[in-house]
Amino acid sequence: MFRSSITFMMLGLLLIVSPGAHSQKVRWNKVKLLFYTKNGQGFVHDNISNSIQAIRELSAEYGFKVDATDDPGVFTDDNLRQYDAIVFSNTNNNVFDTDAQRVAFMRYIQAGGGFAGIHSASGTERKWRWFKQLLGATFYWHDKFQPFDVLILDEHHPSVKHLPGRWSRSKGDEFYFLKEMGVNLRIIAVNDATTLRGDNPKRLDTFGDVFPSVWCQEFDGGRSWYTSLGHDKNDYLDPEFRRHILGGIKWAIGKQKPRDYRRAYAATPLDPVRKAGKR
Repeated sequence: MFRSSITFMMLGLLLIVSPGAHSQKVRWNKVKLLFYTKNGQGFVHDNISNSIQAIRELSAEYGFKVDATDDPGVFTDDNLRQYDAIVFSNTNNNVFDTDAQRVAFMRYIQAGGGFAGIHSASGTERKWRWFKQLLGATFYWHDKFQPFDVLILDEHHPSVKHLPGRWSRSKGDEFYFLKEMGVNLRIIAVNDATTLRGDNPKRLDTFGDVFPSVWCQEFDGGRSWYTSLGHDKNDYLDPEFRRHILGGIKWAIGKQKPRDYRRAYAATPLDPVRKAGKR
């Protein structure tokens, strides 16, 4: 393994971001979110109802509107344009019924929409290249549920600025190892593998002693934020973790302005991402 200090510096090079880059203000009383919880065939987390409770209580506290659903039929151009961000909360496996729904989601992002993914959202649509690019990676495996530490790299990001530099997941979480990671991610936090118990040979050595766990990016006209944390249902009752989620959603919203569907170009889920200026 590379020494963790060297690895930490290398990851830091991915994150040369001034404090002003995260300073946008959100008028929460003007915000409307889609909170999506669909699961395909396979494992379904028992934390979904608690995550819905959390977003509804945050809605009441901050004054924004939220629609929580597991119905993929809501993914149409006409319906999605009303939302400032779409949150995939512990979605898993295939979560759309039709390619038309996938294309509507693509077009929403291309029109300037925001996306936030929580925990097993990285296990969603595992064979769809565009979605994996949007989220920033795809699920590979996780170590057993146990305590470990999270190291904050970008202390100014709204999803972590309330947290200590070493965030102890003392009650336990799942240490996710992901693959097919994007090259333009802004790494916000990393999990410290040296705080895991035992020596599992399956642990990836790609990043030495740390592994990215929270990141954001601008992608295909929109903004994307992801956290691999949040396995336990009690996380969503924790004010500290709720602030983590809300801060990520805030970043994903960015500048509050209507979606511009003149910039949306997708016709099939396989359409390649166009470079900026090539709309």
